[in-house]
Amino acid sequence: MRDIGFIAFLATIFLLGFRRPFLFVLVYVYIDVVSPQRMSYFLLNAFPISAMAVGFAVLTWLAFDDKKDMRVAPRQGLMLALLAWCWWTTRNADFPLEALDKWDWVWKALAFAIFLPLTLRTKLRIEGLLLFMLLSVATIIIVGGVKTVLSGGGYGELNLLVSNNSGLFEGSIISAVSICIIPLILWFTRHGTIFPPDWRVKLFCYALIFACLLMPVGTQARTGLLCVGLLAVLMLRDVKRRMAYIATASLLALVAIPFLPSSFTERMGTIRTYKSDASASTRIEVWKWTWNYVKDNPMGGGFEAYRQNRIKYDTVDTVGDSNNLTIVRTPEIDKARAYHSAYFEMLGEQGWPGFALWLMIHLSGIVRMEVLRRRYMKAPPDKAWIAPLATALQHAHMIYLLGATFVGIALNPFVYMLVGAQIGLDTYVGRKRAEEGLKPMQKKRTAPAVAV
Repeated sequence: MRDIGFIAFLATIFLLGFRRPFLFVLVYVYIDVVSPQRMSYFLLNAFPISAMAVGFAVLTWLAFDDKKDMRVAPRQGLMLALLAWCWWTTRNADFPLEALDKWDWVWKALAFAIFLPLTLRTKLRIEGLLLFMLLSVATIIIVGGVKTVLSGGGYGELNLLVSNNSGLFEGSIISAVSICIIPLILWFTRHGTIFPPDWRVKLFCYALIFACLLMPVGTQARTGLLCVGLLAVLMLRDVKRRMAYIATASLLALVAIPFLPSSFTERMGTIRTYKSDASASTRIEVWKWTWNYVKDNPMGGGFEAYRQNRIKYDTVDTVGDSNNLTIVRTPEIDKARAYHSAYFEMLGEQGWPGFALWLMIHLSGIVRMEVLRRRYMKAPPDKAWIAPLATALQHAHMIYLLGATFVGIALNPFVYMLVGAQIGLDTYVGRKRAEEGLKPMQKKRTAPAVAV
């Protein structure tokens, strides 16, 4: 029944999509975020639904969509350059077969992110894309939030829809993404038009935010806690009474601590004593290995280059009572450890050229959103939604960049949909400014001659 339901849903959207090409874009977003194939027993796995959705999206856009005043942003060029560079490093990868597996989904994520802004010609489409992204990832977050409330969760134990530890179903990744989308959810409580923000919409949004905040608790991912801290700091920019905000946030944090599972507080405590934790210790050693590797291989080793690493590290712990503490160092050896950092992932796999392109894509996005935020901060009512959306997209991006420090999500498809939405907003606003700046030329009227 599950497979039949998914097939019926997708078939309906596909049929409607020929009259509304943008629906195919939304179908691809849903498929890429939720991956219904993983929840299917047979039927969905028998069809390349992801390739079908993006194929229909491009074809119907070419055939039916309005391409008047279409604009291509510099960041789309940067993503195209990064795509070409990834192709080159894949052809010259240290592990050619393994690199092809990652290339198979990376090129799709980058290609779709380049194409996506071309379809975002109206405010309705921009809002529709963001709404579909939020609701798609909410299907994972709501399940995780409910299970956290009922069971308390646990590191590596929270089953999110399916028993799978990749993509958005991985604990640290979904924790970072769940905090990343909170600014966008808040935007919908004030400026949404598809679902006008009445009490029902606001209640759902606030409940979803609560579920998002539960994800770091349920997954016990330290990355999520750091992202929550950054979100709290970023929200200071827009609150009117900052001291009241700080006092309220501190009080809520203190009240929440007794209700948190003891396993969560113990794991968060390892942020301070990271040397006693094997997971944190290996990350630091892998980062050192990657740095040394790039010194000898500045062009990178292609996807999955980490498979050749061999690291030695010591875990540090203390034993004994408070009067007689003894530091114990335990030597450990490990190999083929993943980067656990988007920055070192790009550096090790794509070298300095790929890392520079990747960093330019993300930093320029933050800068462009700041430009829009300042430009439309005091806009008239019909444009009052632009500055808050630019701020929400900027904050979401900054939270992603912090989470990416500790999670290998350099080329995560969801993040590049966020980048596509930023470019779509930027080009839409630029097009509207250009249209408003065009005024019909009129001949200067001269005063009639006066008879002498």
